[in-house]
Amino acid sequence: MAAPRAPLHLVTPVWNRGTRGTRGLSRAVAPEGSQKKGRSLLQFLADRFYDVQALREYLLRKQVLKVHQKNRPFTYIRERFGPHAAGAYFILKQGGAVKFQGKEWIRSDARGHFSLDFLKFQAVPVEAVDASGCAINYQGLDSVLALKELQSLWLQRCPHVDDWCLGRLHPLANSLQELSLAGCPRISERGLASLHHLQNLRRLDISDLPAVSNPGLTRILVEEMLPSCQVLGADWAQGLPSGPEEQSRDTASPLPA
Repeated sequence: MAAPRAPLHLVTPVWNRGTRGTRGLSRAVAPEGSQKKGRSLLQFLADRFYDVQALREYLLRKQVLKVHQKNRPFTYIRERFGPHAAGAYFILKQGGAVKFQGKEWIRSDARGHFSLDFLKFQAVPVEAVDASGCAINYQGLDSVLALKELQSLWLQRCPHVDDWCLGRLHPLANSLQELSLAGCPRISERGLASLHHLQNLRRLDISDLPAVSNPGLTRILVEEMLPSCQVLGADWAQGLPSGPEEQSRDTASPLPA
């Protein structure tokens, strides 16, 4: 008669300093003898959904915390060197680029390092910011909105820029002339409608916005809202219903060969 198997005790993972990544998780939840059976950690977690859920929640919390830390304000730099230097430092730390008035573009290198010589430009305003692909969010916009003479702002492919962020851009209404929102996945028609404050805009890129349900109609409405602005992006006909002739042509049965 075979010996009775030892009972399987499930242990809820505890996330602390002593548990790092999946190695600590495997020690906390892996059943005894699982390595002998050749079962991987992922297979074990897949058999117990609540453990997978705990792992997902943990990774999500880490991601949110990382974004929050990246968008913290650099108060000590602002107090010592002024808002322009603080805004430039914030963008460079994000991996973006800045241009002071009358100066060359300043960018970080492949390792994220950059020169601090711009701290000497305390009296020189920042006229352009390229934050394309950066993790800037609603909170991080505080550092950008302090740049009162900003003329160009690129926010292309920023995953955390949403409709609420666009509603905050009105303090730049007197200076901002160029704005790019291309490829931002969380911007919809509602956010674009809040840009009516920016009457000095001369160029606006709203191409490739997946949350916009009708790009063609949205472009028409934005052009009416900002008559002096060149709107780039979707073609006027994109997303619009086809006319009767096109509909009948599309639904017509093919001619016999």
